[in-house]
Amino acid sequence: MDLCRAHVLVCAGTGCTSSDSLKIMEKLESQLEEYNLQEEVKVVKTGCFGLCEAGPIIIVYPEGAFYSQVRIEDIERITEEHLLKGKVVKDLLYKESLEGDEMKPINEIGFYKKQQRVTLRNCGLINPEILEEYIAFDGYQALAQVLTEMTPEEVIDVVKRSGLRGRGGGGFSTGLKWEFTAKAEADQKYVACNADEGDPGAFMDRSVLEGDPHVIVEAMAIAGYAVGASKGYVYVRAEYPIAVKRLQIAIVQAKERGLLGENIFDTGFQFDLEIRLGAGAFVCGEETALINSIEGQRGMPRPRPPFPAHKGIWDKPTLLNNVETYANIPQIILKGADWFAGIGTEKSKGTKVFALGGKINNTGLLEIPMGTTLREVIYETGGGIPNGKAFKAVQTGGPSGGCIPSQYIDTPIDYDNLISLGSMMGSGGMIVMDEDNCMVDIARFFLDFTVEESCGKCIPCREGTKRMLELLENISEGKGTMEDIERLETLAKTIKSASLCGLGQTAPNPVLSTLKYFRNEYEAHVKEKRCPAGVCKALLQYRVIEDLCKKCGICATKCPANCISGVKGKEVYVIDTDKCIKCRACLSACPFHAIVKG
Repeated sequence: MDLCRAHVLVCAGTGCTSSDSLKIMEKLESQLEEYNLQEEVKVVKTGCFGLCEAGPIIIVYPEGAFYSQVRIEDIERITEEHLLKGKVVKDLLYKESLEGDEMKPINEIGFYKKQQRVTLRNCGLINPEILEEYIAFDGYQALAQVLTEMTPEEVIDVVKRSGLRGRGGGGFSTGLKWEFTAKAEADQKYVACNADEGDPGAFMDRSVLEGDPHVIVEAMAIAGYAVGASKGYVYVRAEYPIAVKRLQIAIVQAKERGLLGENIFDTGFQFDLEIRLGAGAFVCGEETALINSIEGQRGMPRPRPPFPAHKGIWDKPTLLNNVETYANIPQIILKGADWFAGIGTEKSKGTKVFALGGKINNTGLLEIPMGTTLREVIYETGGGIPNGKAFKAVQTGGPSGGCIPSQYIDTPIDYDNLISLGSMMGSGGMIVMDEDNCMVDIARFFLDFTVEESCGKCIPCREGTKRMLELLENISEGKGTMEDIERLETLAKTIKSASLCGLGQTAPNPVLSTLKYFRNEYEAHVKEKRCPAGVCKALLQYRVIEDLCKKCGICATKCPANCISGVKGKEVYVIDTDKCIKCRACLSACPFHAIVKG
């Protein structure tokens, strides 16, 4: 029996690990030994808690004390004061977890208040490397129920009635995809998991694999039973070493306990899993390119049809979903289709995980019911924009998505609403922009990414995106014309309709959405040779405001290009814009804010 009086949960996801959380754990365990507390206090290495901004994070139960930005030198105080004497170290707590002198429950902290965790239910709660902890939270019960009490047709029916749609970006009905694969006739079928996750700023799938890998093992076994597959592949990028390691551990543990392999639960069902490592190509997130890569071929998309449900891995019927989609399956089986369908909106059921980043106070991972508004995510869960800046736009769907401007901040988040605004759900990246962001530069950034990641198979994507990028670079440098803006828009629409796969078809979205909502910024770059946000370096100029200049000469001493002239104490200083290298040194140095950009 566990006689521990306290559990100390330490985040060991990638974010906190990079901030020395594993060393914090080592220090904590050595302190427990020093005070002879190792039998009374249990240290639990967990996955991501979600609030990455506050990491490294330690949560101590039963009190629920939420310690944030913990340093190794803080461990002695936490051990001596809290774990030994029972006194919470309040000055080390996350600032929003205190209300007066009282600690709030974690689910009352602003970041967590509107979340509903289904996909992330075990992340930050269990040790992902210990099978028994997953089992203690209903792990593998859904697989047992499916294999001993349900037919494959009944499993598919539950998934269909739940309304679960693919969380990888397309939003296609998961139940229908399973049904198509089940109905395909073949001597061999496969189940595959897309854990490639190539969007800049996206880390949803990584966090699930790091914090709850067994849920993917269990879900894929359920899917294998439902569609008649005996083998599965998890395609995960090699840049996720912690996720890969924990998934490998989970697969080994499941095999040792008879939860993978032959005759699972003595039902005669056989299913095995294998990991395939990707080399980081964004295009391999597209299902047919991913299949090619699993087979050992170059990751390039295939024309569709035939779809993978009929002709996938080694030309056999293949079911392919992403990590988040699979992570919902065990809970749907255990709690029922009606429970899941009761969350979210009419056409977008359940919850959605987002990686929230950019100009936002609470960067991190969150899971909200579909239908939650952008305003609630940005200002309540996200904590608003830093430094009181104005919200300008939010990019959803990564390079495949679009920029949604501030006038649509009260839009409920679901598949159809985002598409109607020129963006998309994507896998769940959400990057917030404020008044200091240039939307032309944002479009250029994402297009530069897709140009680099294009596999080159089809001409519209291979050549067209390069021409679009050239036009954007000209506009950013003040060399563009009004005809270039029209040419850019026409080219974007052509590429969208003519490209072979989803990468090329969605690559123009950031350009089209910024042209739609921020055309005035494009025109300012062309007509006025000015970047309204002061971001595009070629159009940037620094000048001294005469009334504010104190004639101190600090700016001139800091200028590496010697382009600022004046006589100290006698003359207002002047910047030679022809010599200026736009390094910002003068702007940062002036204590009187007499230098401005524009």
